[in-house]
Parts: sequence; structure tokens; C-alpha cells
Amino acid sequence: MTLAELWQLFPIVLESHNTDWAEWANEEMRELSALLKDYSPVINHIGSTAIPTIQAKPIIDILVEIAPDNDWQRVHEKMEKSGYICMSVSDTRMSFNKGYTPKGYADKVFHIHFHRAGDNDEIRFRDYLIAHPEAAKEYEILKLSLLPKYKNDRDGYTEAKTEFVRRMTDLAKHQSK
Repeated sequence: MTLAELWQLFPIVLESHNTDWAEWANEEMRELSALLKDYSPVINHIGSTAIPTIQAKPIIDILVEIAPDNDWQRVHEKMEKSGYICMSVSDTRMSFNKGYTPKGYADKVFHIHFHRAGDNDEIRFRDYLIAHPEAAKEYEILKLSLLPKYKNDRDGYTEAKTEFVRRMTDLAKHQSK
């Protein structure tokens, strides 16, 4: 399947906040915590589904932080054996998906992001938007404006949001000093 075909099968869709998202995230985080207990993970619900005031893709993003001295290859293998699909791997990050089927999205879809401990700007971004509803609304408006152009281009959609995310993360860092 080509990338274009994949994006057609899994378009970007934004939905009003679903109160079930927090519980789904908690369930998945408990499963990940049990699966990865030997690695002392720090696990957080991130992304727009963690911000109760805005529309979001109905995909639960979870950040798993583990110490850099852990055996990342073993973590990778453990995740794949547990049914997660590896989407990317680098020296400092890994990304897995769950809930993608040959017919499209499952009822519950997850993106699991592994970072080295302390690499967690996503938490700052989430917390800033929760604490600043006007910034959260600005983010929602941006996402809605990008949807027509990037509905079938996840990379373009993410790139088009990058400057806003960076700006809000910088504000969050400045406030925490």
C-alpha cells in the first residue's frame, strides 16, 4: 500500500471532545505500565484528546518516557509482540500505533510515543493549553483551518502546526522559570 493510499484509508478527522478519551487513555496507560514495568516508564496522556476544550483527531496520544540506558531494542520487541505497529525508530525516540485495521480506524486508536526521560515538551504544551483556554481555542481554529488542505496528508498537517506548537511550548517554558 502506498503512502497516498494509506492516507486515503486513514484521513485526518477532527471531532468534538469525547469524555471517553480520558478513560481510554487511562486504560491504555495501565496496560503499558504493566507491559513495561521492568523499564520504570513515566506515562502521560498527551495531544489534543488530553485537552477537554477543543476538537481533536480521535486518536489517543500517549508519551512513554524511559531512561536512555534501557534496552530500547527489547522495548521495541516487547511492543511489537504485544500487537503495536512500529511507525518510526531513532536513537532517542520510537513511535507505535494501535487501532489501524485493513478497513480503516478501529473504535479506539492509539499513538504511543517513546522518548528518553525528560524529553517531554508535549506535556508542557498540553498543560499550557489546558491552563490557557484562549490559546487552546487558537490551536483548535488553526487545526480546523488546516483540515481542508491536509485531510489526507498527515505529515503536512503536522508540519503546518509546528510553529504554533513551538511558540506555545516556549511560552510554557518561560512561565515555568
